[in-house]
Amino acid sequence: MGIEKGRKGKQSRKRLLEVAANEFANRGFHETKVSTIVKRAGLTQPSFYLYFPSKDAIYDELINGFHANLKNLIESFRLEKGIEKKHVSKRVTAAVEAVFRFLAEDPDLTRIGFFLSPEASEMKKDLTLALKENLKAEQELGYFRSDLEMETVAECLTGMIEHLADIYLLDGSKDPSSLAKQITDLLIHGMLVNPQHPETE
Repeated sequence: MGIEKGRKGKQSRKRLLEVAANEFANRGFHETKVSTIVKRAGLTQPSFYLYFPSKDAIYDELINGFHANLKNLIESFRLEKGIEKKHVSKRVTAAVEAVFRFLAEDPDLTRIGFFLSPEASEMKKDLTLALKENLKAEQELGYFRSDLEMETVAECLTGMIEHLADIYLLDGSKDPSSLAKQITDLLIHGMLVNPQHPETE
């Protein structure tokens, strides 16, 4: 009985978070009401306060969870020593694709955490810093040109991810794989015709 009750509680809490994310994404923080969240979640208002002390609390949990998960994801991508040069491009593409997949997984949460919340700007600064640290370490291992300023590269990468997520990813018009391939191809191979690099289909 206790296990069943615990499972039901987890499901209710998860449902409240999902509905709240959708409400915040579509109405904004100030226009979102706890009464609407619980009604859409099929729960009562007192049950909301069993899990969250306030509207601010559920909002903060959504934002902080998004921020922590994205930062951990970025930090996990750092290239290790000893990767063959021919595999570097594939690894970078896979890393960028994983970021896009993370952002596409919950569009409502991404809209709040990456675009709408007051913390979004600070969050992107943290993302850029994590990317810069990865890129500098990988540069020192000899994977990237030594004359590149990796802070600038990190800023460009964050900007590309942000903009492409906004105009293509969240509405489903382009998928994470194709966006990642375009970004990586541009950053690794540039725009000039290169006889050593076959054109992508």
